[in-house]
Order: sequence, then C-alpha cells, then structure tokens
Amino acid sequence: YKETIGDVDIVIAGDDAGPIFDVFARAPSVERVLARGDTKCSVIIDHGLQIDPRVVPSRSFGAALLYFTGSKEHNVRLRGLALRRKLLLNEYGLYRIGAEERGQEIASATEEEVYAALEMDWIPPELREDRGEIDAAKAHALPTLVELAQVRGDLHTHTNWTDGRDPLADMARRSCAKGYAYLAVTDHSPGLGMTNGLSPERIAARLAEAARLNAELAPFRVIVGTEVDIRANGALDYPDELLAKFDIVSASVHSSFAQTREQMTARVVGAMRHPLVTALSHPTGRLLEKREPHAVDLDAVIDAAVETGTWIEVNGGPERLDLPDTWIRKAIDRGATLVANSDAHAIEELEWMDLAIGTARRGWAAEENLANVRGLDAMLASRKKR
Repeated sequence: YKETIGDVDIVIAGDDAGPIFDVFARAPSVERVLARGDTKCSVIIDHGLQIDPRVVPSRSFGAALLYFTGSKEHNVRLRGLALRRKLLLNEYGLYRIGAEERGQEIASATEEEVYAALEMDWIPPELREDRGEIDAAKAHALPTLVELAQVRGDLHTHTNWTDGRDPLADMARRSCAKGYAYLAVTDHSPGLGMTNGLSPERIAARLAEAARLNAELAPFRVIVGTEVDIRANGALDYPDELLAKFDIVSASVHSSFAQTREQMTARVVGAMRHPLVTALSHPTGRLLEKREPHAVDLDAVIDAAVETGTWIEVNGGPERLDLPDTWIRKAIDRGATLVANSDAHAIEELEWMDLAIGTARRGWAAEENLANVRGLDAMLASRKKR
C-alpha cells in the first residue's frame, strides 16, 4: 500500500521456472518480454508497467517474500541485526555465515520463521519502513492493526445527484451486501459549481429518499450527510440551519489551493472548530503525481482534531490516500480519531475502503483509532457534541 510504485515483483514457489515463465509470457496483457533467466523473468504489460516474476524453491519462499516486499530500509536493518549475530540474511534464507553455500538455512520457509529466528514478532508488511517497527517487534510491542473486516460503514460517498455516477439505492444495496451496517451519502454543497451541489429543496428530497431506503433495508441505515465546502474565507458553504439536517458533516477544501500556510491553516482549523462539522476530509488536498498538498500546518490540524473531537479522514481514493501514513501515526500518537472512507463516486469504488484501511495500517492504526469500526449507535454517539 505504498502511495506509488515503480515495478511489481511476484514471488512464486516452484522447482522449475520454465513452464511458469512460458505461461506468464503468453498472458494477454503482456506487451513484450524484456529478459528471461533461470529464476527471473521481466515483462512489460499494458500502461508500461514492468512485472518481474521470480521463482524460488518452496523452502525459500518466506525469505524471498520478506526480501522482495521490502522496504529497502527495513531489509537493511534486518540484515544488520543478522550480521551482529554472525548470521547472513538474503532472499533464500537466514544462515550462519558460511553455511549459505551448503544450503543449510536456519529459517526460510515462512516470514514468521525468519523473524522468530531473529527473536522478534512477525511484522505486518505495511509497517516495514524502518520507522520503529523492528524495535517494537523485538519488544513484542507492535500494535494490533485495524482490519478491513472490522469496518462497519463508509462515511464519505457520492451519488448521481452531484458528481457521482450511481443512484443512492444502488450504493446503499452494494454497501449492505458488503456487510456494512451503515452508509453515509455525502453529496456536495453548491459552492463547487461543477458538482451540482444540493439545494435546500434537494436536501429535503434526499432525506425522504433515505427514509424509504431505510424502511426497505433495515436494520441497515442510510445516513444523510454532506461534504460541505470550506470557502476561501473560511466560511462553510451551508448555513447552520441546513448543516443541522445532516448526521455527518464532512468539511473539505476544493478551491483556492494557493493560499499561504497561515491562510489555509486558519481556514481549515476554523472549519474544524464549527460544532456541526464531524470530520475533515482529504486533509492535504493532494492528488498523487498531479497536485501537491496545499500549504497547511498539519500539526495544528491534529491539535484542533484532539481539542474539538473532529475526526480526520483517511481517504482511500487512489489519487489521494490522504491523510498520509506518517501523519496518521502522529495523529494517533496525539489522540486524534480517524475515519477511513472510500470517497466512492460509483458502486465499484466502494472497494477503495481497502486502500483507506491499508493506508491507516501503514500509519500504525488499530481498531480503537477509527470511528467507523464502531456500530451505528456507537459511531453516532462518538461524534463531537453538537
């Protein structure tokens, strides 16, 4: 779940790479084969992505998976720990120095076996960045990371009433089929003209539509919320009497990205101090490889979240993955509550919750750190006091 990748390594357990590479090279998406050897093949698929399948003996699969998962920084630390014990760690196994040539590995079949031989707990792949996870594993102090299966609902989605593709009924039924207890529909406010934001009349119609669906899908619950724009002057795009109609109010910046750090921070923190704002969505405003984060003081944002009880979103949109993982960990350490959302604009995009949870896990998030792993009543009760 790193934000971007270069190429893809696929580790395959097998004794004969030839037939595996034959099948792989004939895959419909493969445009050309760059190289082929005894244990590695490199191909280019559509969109220019390079994929490198690597075949290792079954007994070495765990060590190879650990090695090629990385990160480089994590692997360097592990190899250093091994060397201090007069051991050698590579993609084939953990050996006493000199024994690697004889194939006498101490551990290699599973990642768990390799970590245990180094006297530490298995480290989830999302944490392998040399950011304290090795010391935590040695001290048996790693967090129990949140799991996708623990998510009870999605609190940031859009429908065809604004800039989404699908009707609310389809979004709700898909969410219900996923096993969720609730779905918040958070169509846009009017200020961002291109999104056809909801007028007061359409808000009333949306509330009525949700009531009909709730009668049909009970005990599943459609929650009517909004993604309200934070205007350049810091004002919210709906008056309080309309904001009060929504059970979830997610405030977002969608314009005037070039404001100074002081202006943007005041704008965002001011919105978080509003008693009807539940959460801050995509806090940095970045679009990966397209738009840099806007200039906002995230330390001040975290302080405001802790002070006011405003949740900070971990947005699973592939271009966003926002809040970034390093800031997720800082927010958790300081006591802020997070909410992992898909920001889905179509039914298939509800699956982006997986990316939101993966990003949260990279930030060391546990179940207790997320609002939407709670049941409906507990989630609503944990909002800031209105």
